[in-house]
Amino acid sequence: MGDDLGDEWWKNEEGSEAEEETDQDKQPTEKTKTKPEKRKKITEKMIKAKKKKNNEQQERIIPPNTKTEDETSAKSKKKRKKKKTITDVLATSEAKPACPADLQSMLSQYFSDKRSVIEQEELKLQNSCFLSCNDLTHSLSSYLKQACPKWAKIQRQHTEKSSVVLLIVCSSALRAIELIKQLTTFKGEAKALKLFAKHIKIEEQVKLLQKSVTHIGVGTPGRVSALIEREGLSLRALKYLILDWNWRDQKLRRMVDVPEVKLDLIKLLESGILNGCKEDKVKIGLF
Repeated sequence: MGDDLGDEWWKNEEGSEAEEETDQDKQPTEKTKTKPEKRKKITEKMIKAKKKKNNEQQERIIPPNTKTEDETSAKSKKKRKKKKTITDVLATSEAKPACPADLQSMLSQYFSDKRSVIEQEELKLQNSCFLSCNDLTHSLSSYLKQACPKWAKIQRQHTEKSSVVLLIVCSSALRAIELIKQLTTFKGEAKALKLFAKHIKIEEQVKLLQKSVTHIGVGTPGRVSALIEREGLSLRALKYLILDWNWRDQKLRRMVDVPEVKLDLIKLLESGILNGCKEDKVKIGLF
């Protein structure tokens, strides 16, 4: 027959069908391979976008006035370089007993820019103007017994009102009360009077001084100076001035370490005590 080409036609049909089947089987496998790759790309883009948003939000949350490391280190250095207070200096220094040179240096420093050289020399006191100083082993009574050995005789001879023989000057009213308590074994029959401003008016103190003979006055330099200015207290009978020099308060300050008390003390010394020392009428003791 003319159609017979020598090929077995049914075999070709089976081959074509097999090829079609293989093509159909390959197509879905190729599609399944492409899908996860697309998903990976999408998820990576989403993660990157989320990270950017989180970073932007964190930058917005951070306050504008954030301190850098340099600023914090500089401030810490400033804190370390704080100035030392009087308490810090005195806490590290050893307690030393006072001597006449301490009083002389205080006066020279204060008047260095207020008086001439000649006037400053006039303020200098000789060693004979001072009593023996406390070596930090004495109580007030034992020190006064050593410094004023003839106290019983001096006490009997004193009969002048508005004046005292022994004047003790300290930094505060509380310290004055403590010192009066320490005088019990020394004063004997002598009368002691409080001369400070706390709870006591100056007019009342003037009346008490005028009313009876007072042997010992214990007070602050400010009130004692005020009494001298008002002529409520006279220095005519004064023989001994005791300065509570070595005692320290809770902040480890001495009487001369407190500026206000120091100025009042210098004013008191100028009121006639320095002249009395030069005339050999008054002796100064540093307790």
